[in-house]
Amino acid sequence: MPPPGIPQRFPAGQATAPVGVEGMFQQILQAVQKSHIEIADLRQECAELRLANASLERQIREGLQYNFHMSRTTTPGFMTPAPPSPQLRATKLSPFLSHNLPNFSVGPAEPSFRPSPLGDNASTTFPFGTRDIPGFYVVIPAGGAGTRLWPLSREGHPKFLLDLTLKGRSLIQATWDRLLPLTSAARTTVVAGPGHVKAIHDQLPDLHAHNLLCEPGPKDSMAAIGLAAAVLAKRDPDAVIGSFAADHMISGDDAFLSAVAEAVEVAKKDYLVTIGIAPSHPSTGFGYVRLGEKLGLKEAPNARLVSSFKEKPDARTAASYIATGIYRWNAGMFVTKATFLLELLREYKPDLHDGLMRIAAVWDDETARQTVLNEVWESLEKIPIDNAVAEPAAAEGRVAVVPATFGWDDVGDFSSLADLLPAEANQPRILGDSNLVLTEQVAGGIVVPGSGRLITCLGVDDLVIVDMPDTLLVTTRARSQEVKRLVKKARDAGWKQLL
Repeated sequence: MPPPGIPQRFPAGQATAPVGVEGMFQQILQAVQKSHIEIADLRQECAELRLANASLERQIREGLQYNFHMSRTTTPGFMTPAPPSPQLRATKLSPFLSHNLPNFSVGPAEPSFRPSPLGDNASTTFPFGTRDIPGFYVVIPAGGAGTRLWPLSREGHPKFLLDLTLKGRSLIQATWDRLLPLTSAARTTVVAGPGHVKAIHDQLPDLHAHNLLCEPGPKDSMAAIGLAAAVLAKRDPDAVIGSFAADHMISGDDAFLSAVAEAVEVAKKDYLVTIGIAPSHPSTGFGYVRLGEKLGLKEAPNARLVSSFKEKPDARTAASYIATGIYRWNAGMFVTKATFLLELLREYKPDLHDGLMRIAAVWDDETARQTVLNEVWESLEKIPIDNAVAEPAAAEGRVAVVPATFGWDDVGDFSSLADLLPAEANQPRILGDSNLVLTEQVAGGIVVPGSGRLITCLGVDDLVIVDMPDTLLVTTRARSQEVKRLVKKARDAGWKQLL
């Protein structure tokens, strides 16, 4: 500071007068007030997130409590009965939904809004007068042997045919129940292998015979979904299709319906749309979707571009993904116009596209169909839809994602299955008749008493015990993802009949 009486000088280009103490004080007050407002906004957002999470946890808890009370009176998970028509069983909805479906009916002037707590907008418009989405076709790929759930899941009776919630409905029946409000039996297609056709018809008697597409052999998800897209595009060139796996569990019906409805609106704009699940923990068992810029669609306010797809990460990488807040689990759900999917397939995998189009051209002629299948199917490339079209299309800005709030699990191993079952404190989860399991000083783990024999455990924690009439599996929850290695060893050792 200069001595009193001498004016302060400033370098050229700077202000010619100092900021007074009062001015500085006002600036500080304004900055503090702005910080208080921002903190209040953050607290409000956190409160909304806590409410949303509490609601989701309550729905799951209520479902688990129902499981606990019903587990002694219902069939064990490996003995799923063939039920009557799903359409006629109004009291048997999807096992992992809360069953409080809202009324989507609206008047002619105003739409109905559905909250999306973890999205960027407080509400999501459901633009139709009823839950049915016109022109929307459901595709349910029912493939895979579920080797990580062996010996409970077998090649001839895989996990999508099992009742893993002890509510009398298998996973594929639950998928049917969950999606039927959005479409109809006439617009629901299942793609499965020849060994599962009869069981699927038994469990889904309302499934139209011409909507059960039988693939001669497993060729992964691109061939299965591509075949359905080619057949449906031939039947309805304007079809919007949604592919949903037959063996996943979902909780939170309202959020699920909203996410699918939003995805359909985005798909109409010529996008391949996936549904991104808000991760609850840094899982190494799921792939991830990195969120990109907002699309800015009025009909789908939460939709964003997909920046990239990420393969299953290691634990450190998964934790870093979660920390950023811009990653979602890739649940393998895709919604798109059938013709647009075929366009992507023609661009990125032309040989696979041409083979599927040849098959679809004669699909409704059973004799010609079998001839073409015999000629073409074996030569088709075996590749997941993510690698075939989703990843290259995302790099060109042609894939979108709808961030979703519902609970989701692919029930990929016995550890994840254990998390979905009820249990008393310091006791293992039991899938089946709990009277056949006696424990002392045992915590955690899961026991499947499938043989009818008494199972007793003393002083062992977090074990996986699956006792079937012909096979006994014992491992730990920590290594439950490695069960498929045992399946390979059993096959190599000549025990194929047990697989």
